Amino acid sequence: MIKIIAVIHQNVKIIIIFVLKIFFYFLYMKSINIGNLTLKMPVIQGGMGVGISLSGLASAVANEGGVGVISSAGLGLLYKNFSADYLKASIYGLKEEIRKAREKSNGIIGVNVMVAMSNFADMVRTAIQEKADIIFSGAGLPLDMPSFLKSDSTTKLVPIVSSARAAKIICQKWKTLYNYLPDAIVVEGPKAGGHLGYKEDQINDVNFSLEKTIPEVVKVAEEYKAEKTIPVFAAGGIYTGEDMSRIMELGASGVQMGTRFVTTNECDASDAFKQAYINAEEKDIEIIKSPVGMPGRAIWNNFIQRMKDGNAHPKSCVCHCIKTCDSQKSPYCIIMALYNAFKGNLDKGYAFAGSNAFRAKSIESVKDIFNSLKTEYENYQKKKQQ
Repeated sequence: MIKIIAVIHQNVKIIIIFVLKIFFYFLYMKSINIGNLTLKMPVIQGGMGVGISLSGLASAVANEGGVGVISSAGLGLLYKNFSADYLKASIYGLKEEIRKAREKSNGIIGVNVMVAMSNFADMVRTAIQEKADIIFSGAGLPLDMPSFLKSDSTTKLVPIVSSARAAKIICQKWKTLYNYLPDAIVVEGPKAGGHLGYKEDQINDVNFSLEKTIPEVVKVAEEYKAEKTIPVFAAGGIYTGEDMSRIMELGASGVQMGTRFVTTNECDASDAFKQAYINAEEKDIEIIKSPVGMPGRAIWNNFIQRMKDGNAHPKSCVCHCIKTCDSQKSPYCIIMALYNAFKGNLDKGYAFAGSNAFRAKSIESVKDIFNSLKTEYENYQKKKQQ
């Protein structure tokens, strides 16, 4: 009898632990909606170009319940064998990447299209035609993006901003001109990788920090809550589940992460690109002056040093990819530098990276990262409850 009671007691204990685990999971890591799309994990994978986030990474993230994002930047170079015409190759390349992502995943697939790209309109139209779930757009204000939607379009539109003022302008313009409001807003702070929407002296100014900007943008979104729920996602410097929890306490519905997903098996970059992250020390992550007129965060290497020393590369323009780039004055072609890095030729390019890139120590799977994020998030929440 004593043995039977002991067995029952043990089984009850196991059931209670199991129920508590489920309870904590749903309590801590709630799903979030962007329109009629449900994210099982409130994580958007940042769109990273050239070639860093394509169908491989996007589909893996989507399979874990987040939003996988294909970067449309530079696709004309990646698909140059299809056509020597950069614009035509870019359209074909985006169609192919969306198709390949759909073959690998039934999850949410997005496309990142920068406003500053010279083929912005082509990429937005193509993403909508191919029924991408979401278009994310920053590097400028995407004031006319709703104009590309058709009556039967299902693609959600999400601007990426760096201030409440920008969020307000977009909401007002879209509402006035198109009777449309953003389906979500991503706030990209100054700790993000790649091109930044800040002046150089603002990057380390606490008045422009993500922690200060998120509540301000949430307030803008709430002004429209009677018409539409606009979730706000935080980006830039988010690396762990604890980071997620802290920023979500400030009102964010979820996060966008790019850097954390670079050192994964599924990331579309070369092994050499990923190794640059693993080899990097904190002092190697620095702000550079990009030829397109914006500051950017990258991992220092010899190529960057040569540019600083004034050893300019031939002034050639392969495709006029960015509207603001003046090839006659630029010391190098940025799209070729990023393409070379993507291919692993870091002697002729460099790796954009977020402020936490140095924390990467090994190559992991996307699934492992999602499991880590859940555990880190839940452990932080449990600690708070104690």
